[in-house]
Amino acid sequence: MLKKIGICMLFALLLSGCYKTESSGHLKKAALLVPNTINDQVWGTKGYKGLLAIQSRFGADVFYKEKMNSKFIVEQAVKDLQDKGVNLIIGHGSEYAEYFNEISDKYPDIRFVSFNGDATKPNTTSLNFKAKAMGFFGGMVAAEMSQTKQIGVLAAYDWQPEVKGFVEGAVFQDQQVKVDVEYVNGWDDEEKALQLLNRMISNRNDIFYPAGDGFNVPVIERLKEKQLHAIGYVSDQSNLGSTTILTSTIQNVDALYVRAAEKFDKNELESGNLFFDIQDGVITMGQYSPLVKKSFQAEMKKYFQLYKETGKLPDKLKEG
Repeated sequence: MLKKIGICMLFALLLSGCYKTESSGHLKKAALLVPNTINDQVWGTKGYKGLLAIQSRFGADVFYKEKMNSKFIVEQAVKDLQDKGVNLIIGHGSEYAEYFNEISDKYPDIRFVSFNGDATKPNTTSLNFKAKAMGFFGGMVAAEMSQTKQIGVLAAYDWQPEVKGFVEGAVFQDQQVKVDVEYVNGWDDEEKALQLLNRMISNRNDIFYPAGDGFNVPVIERLKEKQLHAIGYVSDQSNLGSTTILTSTIQNVDALYVRAAEKFDKNELESGNLFFDIQDGVITMGQYSPLVKKSFQAEMKKYFQLYKETGKLPDKLKEG
């Protein structure tokens, strides 16, 4: 354990020593807290890329801490980071909003940034993706490509707006399609996710939206074994199989963190909850599989651009 901690500290020092100049503005040093690991290929990795981008943009010392999964552990980490001179801490998940709200009064010189939570204190900010639209477009692709007219959503929680969007997009594209929705009730319960997946496969679902960044990679690997298909989640997951991944709904949280750091450096980052959508350039669609017809890809790109310009999803455009 000591060896592992030593290696992590050395790596953090290497990270912080890559640049000689520091930010000339409000940002001094930045840190990222992740609930699991930065090596998960999806959520943690995206956050880590954002931290590296902040380092590159500002030449600031940066630090990261893994397994930050309780209030006690988080507060111990914050104390350590304060001693290092960190004044921007990003909690890479919705759970950090509650932790930061409870402890932020003790650290008035630190700005706490969380994700998809409810920030209530003057020195806390929550960055939130409006994810319904990306789910809608993912649902359209799934419905178009389904052979069985049965598609599935395997989500982490029932509050995820991308789930509702996916169902609405699928029905818009093909009213004959039925959408099977299951909830893991956790971001990273791989065992439960695979159990639910097996049941959903037995119900003839042939295309899936694994909307949980901690379990979607093993789910996609299982779908690949079964020669079934998926809509990628959070990252462009076409690298997991161009004939398995039909497209991906991408949340560019790394770019969002850089934007927040830029605002903070200028002392312009607002407190409270901030919301971002496709129009803000932080949510995109990924590469399309060669299985998806070029004509349908062109139709999807047209709808995507119209939403970007008007804020109206395809079903509302039809109404207008």
